[in-house]
Amino acid sequence: MLRIESAAIERAAERLDKNSVEAAIKLIFECGGKVIVLGIGKSGVIAQKIAQTMTSTGTVAVFVHPSDALHGSLGVASSGDVVIALSNSGETDEIIALLPSLEKRGLKIISIVGNLDSTLVRHSDVVLDASVDKEACPLNLAPTTSTTVALSIGDALAMAVMAAKGLTAEDFAVNHPAGRLGKRLTVTVRSVMHASPNVSSDAKLLDVVKAISNNSLGAVNIVDANETLEGIITDGDLRRTIERTPPEMFADITAAEIMTANPTTTDEDSLAFDALKLMEERSSQISVLPVVDENGKCLGLIRLHDIVRAGL
Repeated sequence: MLRIESAAIERAAERLDKNSVEAAIKLIFECGGKVIVLGIGKSGVIAQKIAQTMTSTGTVAVFVHPSDALHGSLGVASSGDVVIALSNSGETDEIIALLPSLEKRGLKIISIVGNLDSTLVRHSDVVLDASVDKEACPLNLAPTTSTTVALSIGDALAMAVMAAKGLTAEDFAVNHPAGRLGKRLTVTVRSVMHASPNVSSDAKLLDVVKAISNNSLGAVNIVDANETLEGIITDGDLRRTIERTPPEMFADITAAEIMTANPTTTDEDSLAFDALKLMEERSSQISVLPVVDENGKCLGLIRLHDIVRAGL
């Protein structure tokens, strides 16, 4: 069944008229309003998906059920809109009944149709051939291959228009703020970092331990009198210091002796995902980063845990 559908898509790609495809892309690209996608039954489900794909990739599109359009929903249509009509037979009653109203409004019609000798084709400005030799259904009845081909053509149109508009990954992310890609391209360090837990370089070991415990971030930033970053001390630094230091010397150890000087840092305007890569793409991975401004003043601390929790 999968091979039947994949072969049908391949044949559709070979059969589609280049001029018709370019004309459809041009109509959508130059559309001054929105794209209205129509379809009934299984074709309606495909139409909804095409409309959603277009909207998420920079082309405003809406699905309108033809039956609803005949009873008032056609009010969503306005001058400058483009219609994409899906019908395998090209004779879907509700879509055919809509044609006079669409033409009266001066709307351009792109049809994705399986029957090139049909009423819909005769009333379309651009026709995209979605005909198939047979359905994947064993009885050759259930819309399967035909809807797959129609969906593929719709997706191809959406992607071609997206490319023509020069949509970037950042533009795409704006429309997908809750998705992982959207978060990676929009969530900044500022939005997930913690206020800077600062300790001076002359602080004693016990004071460093207390600061780490009180802030519960697994690290503290070591700063000078102007809050300029000098280093960082993590839980791991404490453990290693305690392991190699005789207990009687604990009271004399200062933060300056424990800290990692000139640590890797990030700034609050950087993407949190870039901070994640800074932590991971090293010979030795780290789980915290000091956040500094352009003058090296310590502003905060960001943890790997915070970035993962943010869904990146």
